[in-house]
Amino acid sequence: MTGSTFDAVIVGGGIMGCSTAFELAKRGLSVAVVEKNAICTGSTGRSSAIVRQHYSNELTARMALYGLRVFQNFDERVGGECGFEQRGFLVLVPMADREGLESNVALQRGVGINTQVLQPEALGELLPGADSSDLVAAAYEPESGYADPHMTTNAYAAGAKRNGARFFLGTEVTGVRFEGGKVVGVDTSAGPLGAPIVINCAGPWGARVAAMAGLDVPVSSCRIQVAVFKRPAEAAAPHPVVLDFVHATYFRPETGGLTLVGLIDPAEADAVVDPDDYPEHADDEFTLDVGGRWVQRCPPMEMAERRRGYSGLYGVTPDWHPVIDEVPEGSGHFLCTGFSGHGFKLGPAVGLMTAELATREPDPEFDPSLFRLSRFSDGALIQGRYDYSITG
Repeated sequence: MTGSTFDAVIVGGGIMGCSTAFELAKRGLSVAVVEKNAICTGSTGRSSAIVRQHYSNELTARMALYGLRVFQNFDERVGGECGFEQRGFLVLVPMADREGLESNVALQRGVGINTQVLQPEALGELLPGADSSDLVAAAYEPESGYADPHMTTNAYAAGAKRNGARFFLGTEVTGVRFEGGKVVGVDTSAGPLGAPIVINCAGPWGARVAAMAGLDVPVSSCRIQVAVFKRPAEAAAPHPVVLDFVHATYFRPETGGLTLVGLIDPAEADAVVDPDDYPEHADDEFTLDVGGRWVQRCPPMEMAERRRGYSGLYGVTPDWHPVIDEVPEGSGHFLCTGFSGHGFKLGPAVGLMTAELATREPDPEFDPSLFRLSRFSDGALIQGRYDYSITG
């Protein structure tokens, strides 16, 4: 490995690193991906992998739609399997958010997303047994669902390898090297790698890797819990993916009659941890809490059996949106980190966006300027258009 030189080095083997490697290798660049563990062992590996388009910014809505089309045609677009399951996607809101929901749906329809506003009484057809007494409106995306994060990421890695990319697994980046204001490569636990392009796709480790380049990037590594339940026999049929803003929860089906349940609460960002040392189980208190919220929405699930839950990591920024930027400008050093738990569905678009940024594509599909690092120092944080859409 010592003395190896590439056109680009990517730090991190999650969906962002692997999709970016795929896009760069497809363009004929020699690419090295450096991953301290194995493919898909960071945030991506414990992602709920929800595929939905409900965003309130046009750019992220367009990126999510692009991602859906890739997941729907994955073998053709990437190669291999991603485990995409089209189960539909529901957003449930109370009275205070009805106007916001309707405006968001209008924006999404304007960019080509198949979505509609539903009246509460229609909920029972899509989610049998659900209690809709506290709802005013819901949005429904029939094409959405979820994918398998391991299958997806490994397929991207395999596609990158078919185009010549090399993966250095079990290899930790220990430094980022510059000469004359330009990046020239990285130091690793297995020796140096040279490259005029270095891309930080390190997720919850993103701030740590950025510090090696002399940058202070506001990405916190936060522990996020997921409870797992076995649905009762009378409710064993798969259900849609649901974001319930009344009870601040999400839930989605999983194979084997299981349902994953988690929170959609900004307070989760308070659980900052060392990404190399954190409890990987779900706490009993958490499981009881989210299980109770789920039962409030779906009373038949009171008879669900608790299974072992787990914890993963979000790399969270102050506005819950990523940093995708070249810093310093013109240096060849790129940031692609801080996806705050809603990055998986954007992964295909992010790979394209980052590859086009790194190769200085003059007419990119997606303009990354919204995600510039300087927005934090400029006080120009990205905001969802309505309170319930903090990640939109």
